[in-house]
Amino acid sequence: MTPFAEAALLGLAAALGLATLTWVASLVQRDVSLVDRVWSFVIAVPVVAYAWVLPAAGDARFTVMVVLLVLWAVRLAAYVNWRNWGHGEDRRYQAIRARNGPSFPLTSLFYVFFLQAVLAWLVSTPFLAVLARPVPWTALDAIGAAIAGFGFVFETVGDQQLVSFKADAANRGKVMDRGVWRYTRHPNYFGECCVWWGFFLMALPGGGWWSIVSPLVMTGLLLKVSGVALLEKDIGERRPAYRDYIARTNAFFPGPPKKAAR
Repeated sequence: MTPFAEAALLGLAAALGLATLTWVASLVQRDVSLVDRVWSFVIAVPVVAYAWVLPAAGDARFTVMVVLLVLWAVRLAAYVNWRNWGHGEDRRYQAIRARNGPSFPLTSLFYVFFLQAVLAWLVSTPFLAVLARPVPWTALDAIGAAIAGFGFVFETVGDQQLVSFKADAANRGKVMDRGVWRYTRHPNYFGECCVWWGFFLMALPGGGWWSIVSPLVMTGLLLKVSGVALLEKDIGERRPAYRDYIARTNAFFPGPPKKAAR
């Protein structure tokens, strides 16, 4: 087995291992939402495996990527845990639990935890690509790092602005349309995508074009699966004021607010 294959398989095993431990914890707590709380770490843990098999001591590119990854993973995990603390299992998982009945525990292992582990492993591939073929720092690395850093700041600012908005009792029942939320309905998702497209650009100088699977998977999840599409599926019915927000604000890419139709 080549070092590349060994690193890739060990990374997948690491992601599956952390997902399995989280699954066990979810059985104890009867809360599959735990998988969302560790999602960023399930993406990050394969990187440890890659570095174990393909060490790159002193590699500037990998160092910059790891610093950004750690900041991203810790912040996201802390925020999701704080946001979800005490709220019980997410309604998405409650629906899956209701559909599967007694078989849900085993079903959740494969359908939720292992599936997310595989997706997380795919998302982590830019780091594998960088370690597989180290090359000198390039201008493309600087661009990629800047995009990833911008994405991290943008989603952090968006989340913080939303927290502050919800903390004000005067805003109860209102739609958040201030700050970066004035320009995109999902600044956190846009920032998230920027992070992973930035990492992909940093993998390109070493021939890591194949790691485009990473930003494609992340973008697909955030736009079509667990992000924009899911959150806005019925929000207009539950919150009528949100329909006006949709009419004047871009869903994903930031842009000037549209004028309300008369």
